[in-house]
Amino acid sequence: MTGEHGHSTSPLPAPILYQIKLSGALSPDWAAWFDGMALTVDPAGDTLLTGPVVDQSALHGLLRRIRDTGLTLLALNAIETGA
Repeated sequence: MTGEHGHSTSPLPAPILYQIKLSGALSPDWAAWFDGMALTVDPAGDTLLTGPVVDQSALHGLLRRIRDTGLTLLALNAIETGA
């Protein structure tokens, strides 16, 4: 849809829900470092970060933080929300 001045008036795409699995258990204090994503520890003792990511640039930023802190990335999954 195009507005009065030729600009798109379409809503921005909804953020995609991601789950990022990291090796080892992180304390809940790390959630702020990862843009407030939910942080849980799975039964195997690995950390799951779960939350919405607004775009690819934000996803790359999260991955860069993981790399820069020396954490080991085990998995990255986009979660189907059924929307």
